[in-house]
Amino acid sequence: MGGHLLVVGMARSGVAAARLALRKGFRVVCTDRRPDAPRVDGCTHAYGEHRAEDFVNAAQIVVSPGVPARMPLLQQAIAAGVPAVGELGFAASYLDCPILAVSGTNGKSTTTHLLGQLMNQGGVRTFTGGNIGLPLSEAVDGGFECAAVEVSSYQMELPGSFRPRAAAILNLTPDHLERHGTMDNYGAHKCRMFARMGPDDAAIVPAGDPRLRRLADAEPGRRLLLGSSPGVRVQGDELQLSGVHDPGPVAIGGFGLPGAHNRDNLAAAVLLAVCGGLWRRDIDVSTLRGLPHRVELVGERDGVRFVDDSKATNVESALAAYLGWTGPFVALLGGQGKAGANYDALVEPLRRARAVICLGAEGPAIHAALRRGEVEAVLVPGMAAAVAEARRLAHPGDAVILSPACASFDEFTDFEHRGRVFRQLALDY
Repeated sequence: MGGHLLVVGMARSGVAAARLALRKGFRVVCTDRRPDAPRVDGCTHAYGEHRAEDFVNAAQIVVSPGVPARMPLLQQAIAAGVPAVGELGFAASYLDCPILAVSGTNGKSTTTHLLGQLMNQGGVRTFTGGNIGLPLSEAVDGGFECAAVEVSSYQMELPGSFRPRAAAILNLTPDHLERHGTMDNYGAHKCRMFARMGPDDAAIVPAGDPRLRRLADAEPGRRLLLGSSPGVRVQGDELQLSGVHDPGPVAIGGFGLPGAHNRDNLAAAVLLAVCGGLWRRDIDVSTLRGLPHRVELVGERDGVRFVDDSKATNVESALAAYLGWTGPFVALLGGQGKAGANYDALVEPLRRARAVICLGAEGPAIHAALRRGEVEAVLVPGMAAAVAEARRLAHPGDAVILSPACASFDEFTDFEHRGRVFRQLALDY
C-alpha cells in the first residue's frame, strides 16, 4: 500500500493503535514531542519534534486523544486530503462486535465498569475499556461478543466510523472548556457518538438536561431518556425500564455502591445492557463492584470509615458524593483548582457535615467560599495534616470522605496516587 500510517501521540492509546496498524499490514510511523516516548517494535519513530513530511505524506493519520484536532500540522494534512481519525474510531473500524458506549462529565468510568460486569454476568463475552483502562485497539481480534466503551469528548474530535449500538451521555457540566471553548461545543462533541446511528440504535440522554436533548436532536438514533420514559427511572429499590425489548422493573435493593449518584450510574448501565440484548432476568446487581477511588470504602479505624473518592476532580463529582451520603461525615476538599470552579455550590450539602477540612493549593479558596456561606471549615496545608485532623474530629460511626472537587497535581502525580496516600495515612497504625 502507498504511503504510511502515522500515529500521533504515543501514550497508551497511541501504542495500542500502532500495534493494531502493524497487525493490519500498515507501514507505521510514530511521532511524539517527547524524545523518550514509548517505542513499538516494527515502527519508525520520529520523536522529539514532529516532522511536517510525516503528516502530509501519510496515507492515514491516527490521533491519540491527548492530541487536539486543531494541531496545525494535523490540520494542514487534513486540508491536503489526508484522512485522520482518533484511536477509538480507528479501532472501531476493525471491531466485529457491537459497541455500547458511555460518556458524560461525571460517572462514565463507574457506569462503563458496571456495564461490562452486567454483560459478562449475562453470558456475553465483553471487552471493557476505551477512555478507561485498555484502549479499544486492544479489543480487535480478541473474540469479544460486545465492547463496553467509555468515550471522552476528546475521542470524538475525530470519530471516524465509530457507531455504537447504544450510547448514553450521563450528564454535562463545565469541564475541558480550555479545549472545547463553550458548553454547546463540548456537548456537541459528546453527541457525535450518535452521528452514525441507524434508526434502531439507542441514543440515550438525561431527561432533565435541555442542552443535551437539543444537541442530541440534531443527530440520528432512537431517543431514550435517563430519568423518564421511554428509558429508565429509579423508583425506590427498583428501576423501571420502558421503550426497550424487555420493559418492566429491575430490583436493585442488593446494589452495594453507596450514593444516589451510583444508582443513577446503575440505571444507565442497566438500560444500556438491555439495549445490548440482555433480558431483565439476566441482571443481578448484588454482584456488581465499583472502581477504586470512586466513593470506595478503603477501611475502618476506631469505628470511623474512610472513603476514597479521589476521582472527584471537579465540583459536580464532589457534590454527587456528599449529597449521596446518608450518614454523618467529615469532608476533605482541595488540591489543584480548575478554571471556573464554583465552590459556593458546596455550601448546602456541607452544612450537615461533622467537619470540613480544606487542603492544598485551592484550600484557601474553598475555605473562603464555605465561610461566606457560614459553613465552618478548617484550613490545613496538605493531605497528611488533613487526615490527622479528620481523625481528631471524627466520631465513631462517621465516615471521613475524600471527595476533593479538585485535581491532584499540586501534591500528587494523579488522582490514583492521591487516593493511595489517603488510604495509607488513614489506616496506618
